[in-house]
Amino acid sequence: MARDIAIVRDQVAAMSAARQVATVVAASLFVALCARLWLPLPLTPVPLTLANFGVLVVGILLGSKRGFAALAVYLAQGAAGLPVFSSAGPGGIAQLLGPTGGYLLAYPVAAFLAGWIAERGAGQFARFVMAALAAEVVLFAGGLAWLAVLTHGATQAMNFGLYPFLFAEIIKIAAAAGIASRVEL
Repeated sequence: MARDIAIVRDQVAAMSAARQVATVVAASLFVALCARLWLPLPLTPVPLTLANFGVLVVGILLGSKRGFAALAVYLAQGAAGLPVFSSAGPGGIAQLLGPTGGYLLAYPVAAFLAGWIAERGAGQFARFVMAALAAEVVLFAGGLAWLAVLTHGATQAMNFGLYPFLFAEIIKIAAAAGIASRVEL
């Protein structure tokens, strides 16, 4: 009897682990889909994509650990040459070294932070807004730092990588918080 219970417990754990892996992979593909939706902006090498929105939603809904894992898988997929990054760039490792590289490399940390904040506190929508806002700060810190290296200056980095995106990012924060407050995973 104890052996049968142990076998069932192991089978349930294996199914749970498989479900977790499937969730993480599906979330990475959701971000990939969001990244494929982009608009070029004049006067900047950084396109406007929905990828940041995907990172926010994944981080908030999956939590810190699974959100981090999903975005680490996303980066691995892209580095391996799978077409998960915005088609505005060259793809693969070259995309990680290009103008959007700092944003991309910040994705796992941003998802972790959004998830960590979302896992704590009261007031669901307000907490999700704070989680998304904090994640956006991480995303833009990474993106702007890398752009400053590429452009040899913080002013040019802000012109290319921050100012053209502020309005859209506010909408992404509100949309991610609104969606996350209505969905349960």
